[in-house]
Amino acid sequence: MEFGEVPVDAAGGAILAHSEMLPGGRLRKGQVLGAGEIAALRDAGYARVTVARLGPGDVAEDAAATRLAKALHVEGSGLVASAAFTGRVNLNATGPGIVALDAAAVHRLNLTDPAITLATLAPFQRVAAGTLVGTVKIITYGVGEGALGQACAVAAAVGLRVLPVTRKSAGLVLTDVAGQEAKLNLKGRRAVETRLRALGITLAAVETVAHDEAAIAAALSRLPGELLLILTGSATSDPMDTAPAALRRAGGRVMRFGMPVDPGNLLFLGDLGDRPVIGLPGCARSPALNGADWVLERLACGLAVTDADIAGMGVGGLLKEIPQRPQLREPAAKP
Repeated sequence: MEFGEVPVDAAGGAILAHSEMLPGGRLRKGQVLGAGEIAALRDAGYARVTVARLGPGDVAEDAAATRLAKALHVEGSGLVASAAFTGRVNLNATGPGIVALDAAAVHRLNLTDPAITLATLAPFQRVAAGTLVGTVKIITYGVGEGALGQACAVAAAVGLRVLPVTRKSAGLVLTDVAGQEAKLNLKGRRAVETRLRALGITLAAVETVAHDEAAIAAALSRLPGELLLILTGSATSDPMDTAPAALRRAGGRVMRFGMPVDPGNLLFLGDLGDRPVIGLPGCARSPALNGADWVLERLACGLAVTDADIAGMGVGGLLKEIPQRPQLREPAAKP
């Protein structure tokens, strides 16, 4: 591709590189200059303009962006592609879920040519219908056919998609402890229901029981829902504490207690038959992001969450401090 300043009379068929002001309005960059545009520039007193001119082996920005987006196999991936504009194609989610992709393949694609780019959300990020998940952008007005072909070949391995929610219902156990304010469970229920609603999950039933191993176990056995959630009035502080013990008593398993995400440290994860069970940390009463969100979202989308998965959440797991927490990680500075 040729790029540079040329006499106006020699700019026919080229792409205007920079917007120019004319008496009748702005002539925008990216415009292919025809006879009318050349005459308007000349009449406005322009002697020279900066243009780009595609060579025989070059692909124009919009055509290149469209090809690359198609090479990402958007069909059936939970994404919809926009029409190309200014070398860009946006990829938006068609419904709720979490982002999946091969990060190494994205890196390889972006090393093909600096002018060929793909930007995405991070893996496992939750999205809703309409969320921008990725954007293809051709930086220059055109790119070489060879580089574009290489990028399209790599794109097939990216696997960019939205994993849809497959578990559509959940049951919730809340517990009461002596002296607990009634509004605490109401607050917890509302926060949990809001989280589920964002994923398109129905809260099938809620049981509020005493903070007692037998009572929690019985409630777990009765509750409907493809996911089971427990939010206790007293924090779980050990794998043998009341709520994990109740899950075992109900015939379930506890597979992990604790996670390297703050807030969210005191989560536990298990199952009861084929239903995942999440022991929610107390911070789940707040709408702010916490470690339980990451576990809930993956399970909702049908992914297994292993011990290694949770251990790997530590990098990036220091989440934003929230004033609702009763004890901040950093003490307030003394005046």
